[in-house]
Amino acid sequence: MAGRSATPGRSVTSRALAILDAFDSTAPRLSLSQIAERSGTPLTTAHRLLGELADWGALIRRPDGRYEIGRKLWDLGLLAPVQMELRQIAAPFLQDLHTTIRDTVHLAVREGLHALYVERVSGRESVPMVSQVGSRLPLHATGVGKVLLAAAPQDVVEQALRLLTRQTRNTLVDPGRMRRELAEVRRRRYARTSEEMSPGAASLAVPVQVERRSGPAVVAALGIVVRPHRRDLPRLVPVLEVAARGIGRELARTRDFR
Repeated sequence: MAGRSATPGRSVTSRALAILDAFDSTAPRLSLSQIAERSGTPLTTAHRLLGELADWGALIRRPDGRYEIGRKLWDLGLLAPVQMELRQIAAPFLQDLHTTIRDTVHLAVREGLHALYVERVSGRESVPMVSQVGSRLPLHATGVGKVLLAAAPQDVVEQALRLLTRQTRNTLVDPGRMRRELAEVRRRRYARTSEEMSPGAASLAVPVQVERRSGPAVVAALGIVVRPHRRDLPRLVPVLEVAARGIGRELARTRDFR
């Protein structure tokens, strides 16, 4: 991909970056023509660059011909100091939590209107779930997402309330009800879901908070996924909170989270 494009002032590198920039949370999968249009790249040039980006691993070409972001970009993103430090600090707490409860434990941060899953620990007894490390799920349909949305700036909340999409028949998509639920999450300091993201799975999540000079800030959400009819979920809240406080204390000591 070295060299220059036919258009003066625009290098091949800038075209490749424009192609990657065509993807966002509202358009995670795009066709060749959509990418060319969104990036302002000629169709033939876009086709050639997409092939090179896919060969390198930056993009994946799906069976239906559309493209999506590849795992290699996620792996590189994990090398960013903040993400890497968050995962390294949280990992032992997640492992201890999983050893205690035997269910899937995960850590997420907010990326736009999605919960970005940055770490996960699960086992053979864990409930099957759609989230993987690196996956992005809607804030309004997940436990960790509701925690992050409840702590988000008001303009983010209003945008999310305008874009509530149904994931299952149990997904909450009424803006008024969602607004009340977010208020309840802020009051009780945890969120619950039951088959709102995928059938057969319920979730419980609490905020990971860092004390800063300007006041407390929610920097992540810690959650677990269990079977929907499990009755002892409220008793697991203190266990989650202890782990979340431990992560928060360790994060507060690092430069990137102060």
